[in-house]
Parts: sequence; structure tokens; C-alpha cells
Amino acid sequence: MVKLINAEDRHFSSAGWLKSHFLFSFADYYDPTNMQFGPLRVFNDDYVAPKSGFPQHPHSEMEIITIVLDGEVTHEDSMGNKTIISTGDVQRMTAGTGITHSETNNSDKELHLLQLWFLTNKRALNPSYEQKHVDFHDSKNELIPLVTGQKVLEDVVFMNSNSTVYYSYLKKDKEIDFKTFEIRKTLIYVLEGELFANGMQATANDQLRIDDESAILIRASQDSSFILIDVPAVEANY
Repeated sequence: MVKLINAEDRHFSSAGWLKSHFLFSFADYYDPTNMQFGPLRVFNDDYVAPKSGFPQHPHSEMEIITIVLDGEVTHEDSMGNKTIISTGDVQRMTAGTGITHSETNNSDKELHLLQLWFLTNKRALNPSYEQKHVDFHDSKNELIPLVTGQKVLEDVVFMNSNSTVYYSYLKKDKEIDFKTFEIRKTLIYVLEGELFANGMQATANDQLRIDDESAILIRASQDSSFILIDVPAVEANY
């Protein structure tokens, strides 16, 4: 089954310096029918104005994934990490028993990032941090794994969830056949262009939520980029 959610059905939130679209209930947006997708609890598409950002704030019991699409993030946390997360970088924080961190855009240009939160497969983990430059923007006509908890993939940012996040740039008329299982779910978020997944059309900022499928054929009708998230069908709950 393939369910289309149109771009305009995302929740939009603006704090002036921050413009966000929420794919799931978050902050001031609450919808009991749209809380999570498997263990994927948060998917926010954020634009952060220059010289602004998120001050120090706490988290616990989450895997927090940041994917920088354009610009750079200055990151500091209570584990002692002080880093710059640049375009093409992927960051994972295991909040575990508790951390605080800040994320700021200290540059003169707007920052565009995706932030995803996953419920972990084990509680009370020690907080930890990993960051990697993946060069996913340079990929063509393939799925590039960005972060995973599935040990079959190597040289990828690790997370404590039986899930994988991919990026793809698919040229017009090219196809990708993604093998899955009926016990798993797939979310596709279109960043740009137009594509079809098992015959369902999606354009920029649309999302497709897919379950009970054993394979997904993705074909681009225009040059397109997208995020694909593979998760277990059973929803984590705690």
C-alpha cells in the first residue's frame, strides 16, 4: 500500500529565524493519528536564518540525526563536542540518559537541514556522538546510505535503531528497485523533482508512506532527489 501525503499537508511553523515543516506531531503541532512511522518519531525540514539557531537544550532517549543539505551548523554539546557540520555531512547523537546541545548558523547564508529522531531499540544508553562526510550530493542513480542500525552496511553513521536512511539523486527516466519486506515500512520524502513509486506520483516536498510491499520501483520523470527511510513495521513505544 502506498499513501501519498501532499507537501501542503505538512505542518508549517515559523519563529522568524526558523522556518520548519513537520512531517509528524512536534512542538505546537499535535495529531494523535500522525505521531510516528515505525520508530521514526520526528522528521523536520528546517531553514535557519543567518546568525541564529537553537540555544542549549536537553534531550534523552532518542537517536537524533542531522543531515545538512545546504550551509553549515555549529554544534556544541555536554559531551564536549564542538564541531562544524557542513553540506554533505551527517551527524548522529545518541541522547540516551541525557544530553544538552546547541545548534547555530553562524554563517551569512541560510541553512537548510533535515532533523530526524528515532526511538531507540534499547533504553538508558550512554550518550554518544558520530559525524561523517558522506558526499551524497555527488551521487547519481543510486541509494546512498547515510545512517543505519542494520549491520549489513559498512562505513555508514551508526544509530541504535533497526532502520536505515538513504539519499538519492535520480536522473530523468532512471529507475531504482528497492527491495523490502512486508514486515517493514518505507517513507520517501521528495526534496526536488518528480518521481513515481510503485505507480504513485510525488513531487517536491510530498511524502510517500509505504507498507505491505516486497519491492518498490522508483522512477524519476524529472531529475529528482529524495530521502528514503526503511524502518521496521512494529512501532517502538515508550
